Formats: sequence, C-alpha cells, structure tokens
Amino acid sequence: MEVLEWLKNYRDKEAALTWKGTLADYLELVTQNPHLGMHSHARIYDMISQAGVEEVNGQKSYSFFNKELYGLDKTLERLVEEYFHSAAKRMDVRKRILLLMGPVSGGKSTIVTLLKRGLEDFTRTDQGAVYAIDGCPMHEDPLHLLPLPLREEFNQRYGIKIEGNLCPVCRLRVEEEFKGQVENMPVKRIVFSEEERVGIGTFTPSDPKSQDIADLTGSMDFSTITEYGSESDPRAYRFDGELNKANRGLMEFQEMLKSDEKFLWNLLSLSQEGNFKAGRFALISADELVIAHTNENEYKSFIANKKNEALQSRIIVIPVSYNLKVSAEVKIYEKLIRQSDLHEVHLAPHCLWTASVFSILSRLKLSKKQGMDLVKKMRLYDGEDVEGFNQKDIKDLLNEGEEQGEGMSGVDPRYVINRISTALIRDHKSCINALDILRALKDGLSQHTSITKEERENLTNFIAQARKEYDEVAKKEVQKAFVYAYEESAKSLFNNYLDNVEAYCNSSKLFDPMTGEELDPDEQLMRSIEEQIGVSENAKKSFREEILIRISINARKGKVFQYTSHERLKEAIEKKLFADLKDIIKVTTSVSHPDQEQLRRINDVTDRLIQQHEYCPVCANEIVKYVGSLLNR
Repeated sequence: MEVLEWLKNYRDKEAALTWKGTLADYLELVTQNPHLGMHSHARIYDMISQAGVEEVNGQKSYSFFNKELYGLDKTLERLVEEYFHSAAKRMDVRKRILLLMGPVSGGKSTIVTLLKRGLEDFTRTDQGAVYAIDGCPMHEDPLHLLPLPLREEFNQRYGIKIEGNLCPVCRLRVEEEFKGQVENMPVKRIVFSEEERVGIGTFTPSDPKSQDIADLTGSMDFSTITEYGSESDPRAYRFDGELNKANRGLMEFQEMLKSDEKFLWNLLSLSQEGNFKAGRFALISADELVIAHTNENEYKSFIANKKNEALQSRIIVIPVSYNLKVSAEVKIYEKLIRQSDLHEVHLAPHCLWTASVFSILSRLKLSKKQGMDLVKKMRLYDGEDVEGFNQKDIKDLLNEGEEQGEGMSGVDPRYVINRISTALIRDHKSCINALDILRALKDGLSQHTSITKEERENLTNFIAQARKEYDEVAKKEVQKAFVYAYEESAKSLFNNYLDNVEAYCNSSKLFDPMTGEELDPDEQLMRSIEEQIGVSENAKKSFREEILIRISINARKGKVFQYTSHERLKEAIEKKLFADLKDIIKVTTSVSHPDQEQLRRINDVTDRLIQQHEYCPVCANEIVKYVGSLLNR
C-alpha cells in the first residue's frame, strides 16, 4: 500500500536526522563548520536568504514568503533587510522585540506562521542543523559549556562568538554528574517543533487574574521540594515556560500590548541583555527572537502611556499595511479559495479581479497631485501607465501615501472572501460571475454594524466604481470575440493608418493598387482612429510624427513596428474596431429570437470566449447578454 511506503520513508528521513555525541564530538563538527554556531536571528536570516532573493524594478522579492504573501514586497524587504539582516550581523537591533503593526487580516499572523514553519523545515536541513545539550530543558547551545576565560581565544581561533551561560540544570549536572569534565557532556541534534515545544513558543495572554508569570518563565515543582530540600535547587523547578522552550529559535507573543504589565517587564532584560529572571535563580540566558503583532489603535494607546517608555525603546515596529496591487489581491483570493472545498464551482474570468478593484479602491488615499484620482492611482500601483503619469511617479505617490497612512485602513481580505463564500454557497449556481460577487459585497454592507453611514456610502461608491471597471473589461472582451480574425483585422487597419500617416507627414500621395489612381491621405480614417484616444485636431500632427519616429527607431534596431508596439496606438486601433462592430453586437444580442445568422454569430463569440479566456458555457453566454444590454442602454 502506497501510504505505508510514505510512512516508512518519513521514518527513515526522521531517523537520518538523529545525531548523538559529546561536547568533544560537537567541537569537531563546529570548528570544521562554524555555521553551526550561529545565533537565532542569523539562523532566521539565513533561512530566508537561502530560499532565494530576486530584484524586480529595484524591489527585492523573497521566495520564502512568495507562496503565501502577495503585494507586501516593500514591507518584507524592510523586515528582512532592516531587521533580520542587521540582527544577523549582531547589530543592536538584535536586542529589540519585533512588533508587526497593521490592520486586521493584513498578513501579520501569516508572516509569523511562515517563520515558525520555516524554522521547523530549515532545522531539518544540513544548512540549518542545530545541536543542543542533551537533557537540557532549554536545549541550549553546547558551546555554553566552554568556560568564560576560553571563549575569546576560541573566537579568535575559529571565528565563533559565544554568548550566554549555562542554565541552572546544566550547571548542576556539570558539577555533580560530570565533575567539571564538560567535554563529556552529552550533545544531540535537535529539530524545531512548535508542537513538541522545541525552539518555537507561543504565548497568548488570558485573564490577568488567572494567568501566571510561570507561563512565560517556568514554575516550581512543589512535589519535589521535599526531595531536594530547597526552592533554589534547579531539580525542583520546571523550566517549561514559553521563554524557556523557545530558546534558540522564536517566540510569538500574541496580543502583546494587551498583556498585563508584569508579563511585559520580563521582556526588558530579555531584549536588551539576552536573559530573564525565573524563580530563585540567577538570570537565565536565552537566545531567541521575540515577535509580536498588534493593530494601529492598540499601538497608539500603548505609546501614549508614559509607563511603557522603557519597553517602547526596546521595540522595533514594522508597519504591515494592506496590499495595494489589484493583481496581488487576486492571488490572495485565489489562495483562500484553493484552500476550500468549493472547487466544483466555476469562477468566471474577472470576478476576483473585480472584487479586488473594490478592495484596493477602499484602501487608497486621494493624492494631492493634479489629475490623479483613485482609479489612476490603482492602475499605476498595478504596473500600468495612465494618462499624464507613468511608473516613475510611483515612488512619490508611495511616499505621499505612507504619510497619509495609506493601506492601514479599508476593506480587509477576510470580508471579501466571506462575501465570495456567501455568493458561492447561497446562489447554488455552477458558475459565479463578477456581478454575483459585487451583489454579495453590497448586501454584506447592510450587515456590517461596525461601520458608519458615511463609510457605508463610500464603500457603496467603490462597488459602483468596480462595476464600471468590470463593464469596460467585459465590453472589450466580448467585442474582441466578435471580431472575426481579430489580429488580421487590427493589422489591416493599422497598416492602412500607417500608409496614410506616412503620406500625410511627407506631403505625398497614396497609390490605389485597384484603380491605379493617386489619392490624398484619408484624413477621415486617420481622425476616426486618433479621436478614439483623445488626440485633438491641434495635436494630430505631432502624434503622427511621433509614430513615424518610433517606426524609424525600431527599424534601426532591426525590430518590426507592429500595432502592439505603441500602447496608445494599439488602444486606438482596438477602440476603432469595436466602434465599427458596436451596432452588429447590439442587434445580435438584443434579439429575443435570433435568426440563423445571428445565432451563428453568438455561438462563435461564446466559443471564442470559452477557448481563449477560460469561460464556461454558462458565464460565456451571460457576459455576451450583459454586454449587449450595456450597449443598448
């Protein structure tokens, strides 16, 4: 049976990770491979770097996060480079608590989860191997066994810096069990596991009246006090708090800013000095990343309290705003739907895109730049150039938006995916289109008791704007499908336009191959195309000359100038073709009982939509009828 073979292979892989020896054996390993001696922050940075880093348009993209997080490249670059990279180099940011701050459902918890799961996987590789003192409740670094006077010479010889001291349990074992012979202390390889509480911990505050600080730092084992006779004997203490178990790795402090003050004070010495107080023992060393997350309102309340100033100075805040790219938002919804059991329902093309347009518009802030509205801004952020602006303007817009708190408010992905789920379940349809989702989004606003009347009106307007954007996409797609041999028709119109432009600019005549006569340039044809993109009468000459210049540049480079080579001309050609077909589409889609020729046209259109654009027969037929109704208004 195949599953049994999987189980055997899994056990074999786990067994291959087992290594046991003594400190003497481990010293052989670590001196040959100093990489084994890296600290927790360096391990996390190494894990992220080894997964792969790409640079696109000056923006770093990390493969480690790419399968789960979309549209947060700037945030992740700041997190990795400003925090983890610096911390890996032992700079002072390593002595800070990492606080992710942003709106709900913005990706904060996902970042933490990826780091946790990543560490579990990374410590199972040769590059991320971790060794610990066997039997230590805090699975601490074996190099802590080296006496302080030897550490500087060890660092100079092997380039391995040792920080931290033995925990009380290991110190007692060295003295009583091994009589100071630290080289005989047992060492083993460990793999991090949140489930088994090795190298990964999670602390969640509860009722301040019932929660004990022992949840963080461990507690007395009262059943053994009579056996060992003292509360300061480490054998009478359970080193099982989250700070103990997360040593060498990562501890997530959920809802940190909601915690009682006594829990936060423990983080002061941990962050700055790398140790914490537990029971009746000296300060206990801990090498771990403490990562927390919160929303903007809680953070503002926290910093407003003067009593928190000491902790504030020990926190590095990384803002995690909502994604602001429509294409990335689509990927978020696709991921969430893939994780569900609703695969049998077909999603029509552009339905998730339309929902994403609504989400992104709600998160954007109006720019002070003249001529820049939210739709233009949305398109620019998504990589499109718009009239009057191009990609060079994005940096200024992003800086302006950051000052305005752009992306820190608006519709969160959970609301949208909840409404998409409602549409998928409620409508009992085999196919869901953009209008179904917009309807579900609008219906959901009335159930949103937490938003004001003004906010509801704004969101309703964004739904209307998203529908307008969808209408344009739908019209263009159906109109393209109506064009028989679309590429050939576009090329023919394009070549005709270029012939006339060349004759116009050179003050020459055109030769008609059919009649043999010379003709003046067809001004009506040229203007009918140019007017599609708003080229005025006064601007037509410079536009036509620009086209000829582009043709010349392409020719010098050995490139063929096609109608798709010039974005504005491409748009003009398409719009001209669509305008010529508009009446045909209106008639074909509006007839309740189409004749045989009209029926053939409709079938041809739906077939092209199905073959070329991933429509199913249901949504292909619906979009054709919908576009027909738009054109008949």
